[in-house]
Amino acid sequence: MSKGVTSKRTGVFAPAVSTTAGPVLEISGLTVSVRGEDGERPVVSDLSFSLARGETLCIAGESGSGKSMTALAIMQLLPQPAARIDSGTIRLRARDRGDMDRSDIDLALLDERRMRHIRGDRIAMIFQEPMTSLNPVLSIGRQLIESIEAHTGLSRAEARRRAIEALKAVRIPEAESRLKQYPHELSGGMRQRVMIAMALALKPDVLIADEPTTALDVTVQGEVLELLRDLQREHGTSVILITHDMGVVAEMADRVIIMRHGRMIEEGTAADIFARPQADYTRELLAAVPRIGTGVGRRKSVESEMRGSVAVVNDLHVRFDLHGGFFGRVNRRVHAVEGVSFSIAPHETLALVGESGCGKSTTAKALAGLVPYHGDIVIGGRNLAGLGRDERKAVRRDVQMIFQDPYASLDPRMRVGDLVAEPLLIHGIASKEERGQLVAALFERVGLSADQMELYPHEFSGGQRQRICIARALALRPKLIIADESVSALDVSVQARVLDLLKELQREFGVAYLFISHDMAVVENISDRVAVMYLGQIVEMGTRDQVFSNPRHPYTRRLIEAVPVPDPARRRPRFARLDQEIPSPTRKIGEDPPKLALKDLGNGHLVAVS
Repeated sequence: MSKGVTSKRTGVFAPAVSTTAGPVLEISGLTVSVRGEDGERPVVSDLSFSLARGETLCIAGESGSGKSMTALAIMQLLPQPAARIDSGTIRLRARDRGDMDRSDIDLALLDERRMRHIRGDRIAMIFQEPMTSLNPVLSIGRQLIESIEAHTGLSRAEARRRAIEALKAVRIPEAESRLKQYPHELSGGMRQRVMIAMALALKPDVLIADEPTTALDVTVQGEVLELLRDLQREHGTSVILITHDMGVVAEMADRVIIMRHGRMIEEGTAADIFARPQADYTRELLAAVPRIGTGVGRRKSVESEMRGSVAVVNDLHVRFDLHGGFFGRVNRRVHAVEGVSFSIAPHETLALVGESGCGKSTTAKALAGLVPYHGDIVIGGRNLAGLGRDERKAVRRDVQMIFQDPYASLDPRMRVGDLVAEPLLIHGIASKEERGQLVAALFERVGLSADQMELYPHEFSGGQRQRICIARALALRPKLIIADESVSALDVSVQARVLDLLKELQREFGVAYLFISHDMAVVENISDRVAVMYLGQIVEMGTRDQVFSNPRHPYTRRLIEAVPVPDPARRRPRFARLDQEIPSPTRKIGEDPPKLALKDLGNGHLVAVS
């Protein structure tokens, strides 16, 4: 009969490991394998580390490094039956409280029924995308309250009271009224706060946060990181933070583990990892991180004349009507873009920046002819308004887009060579043989081989797929390429290579870029000029140096201050949080938003004035 312990609160038996004092969590010799078409292969190999009480341990690495699989193994949430733990122990130390178990537990030995009582109570996890973790058909309150009831045995009224306290703890305004809302009614940042509240409502010993801020805007990211620090100080929770963002690592970590191909490459304090990295891979990873203040500006003045501009946008409006009420009439309107004007010169990169919902992607779609609009869009000297179908098609050759998710924008049923050749085929350019030669040349130009033209999108990595999308965008030799969050989903080293490629292609082909991003560090390193958008309007615009060296609008300053600096020695003492969400661009019919006037501070540095 094996020795073990039975929880006084849950009645769950778990095998005993040890009773000696030590860290709250200890991983020893963990190996996880995944079964695929080519047989089993390890995705985590002989991994060992410990987590002290109250410590923040960051596990950093690129996609495929095994960091998320490590977290899933700890939580016993590995995808079944494809993945399994081959060997190793995951030792959860006993709590020090008198009413709890005194023996340690090896989580790798627990079955699902027993593990269900550990999750949430002793170890909680926050995932990257909260919308996939929250049930869309249940209210926020029901999900929070049922989670608390399941683990504590509290009454419904007591569980509701604790749920409200948890929402208040994560700085959600009007916490009690939020209980009635559903996930889709909250912003991404608010949904992530709900997930944190749900995780911390039971006061777990260990909180695993798997890329908790990757999908968030930079200001919301700053607020969430500050929130995690506050809650950790208040409750003494140990945190495992999984990320590929080295700025977040520098901001949060006490200790850092660098992983690659399932193995630990380096381990040490945050200060040592950043100041004295020992492994070549760690040095390469840190060198690829974009940093504000290191970009090299290429233009000192703004193109003032519309003549010669690749694209001119004047007083652009994009609005979407919403139906409601008993008769389904139009009663509200989304003011996505409100009176935006700018021009882009040849060889120039104009960056549109701002948080989700500010209208930057909608502006890009209007420029590419993907959404209806009001105003003037002039491409190559021709105003798109009033052009016939054939004329519009000819103009569209000059504007191409690179999207955020390369896999979603590539047809998985087609070979990548055919995908790159498709624009040439649609516009009737060149013979079949000539198209093949052009595509082969494009593949080589973006760092791929002509032999890879016969492969399918799933046979490439994320960075390679983005290169294929770039090759397709270049096929028609456009004057303007719109890059909509084109590097935000890529690992930092892949991101650096793609950005370098974009710069090389600009020098070679003279193409202009409209670069859309919420990552201010990336923008500072690639842009010539920057336009900052807020609620559908431009609030500041100028050269890269003007905007980053001398930001004049409060919103611009907040965006720049929110960027985590990849240097533990320069950690922010605190990041100021907003007490409420950004106002909605949706208004009742007839309630148009006030138009902001831009004042020229000199040399084309424009700032909105009330």
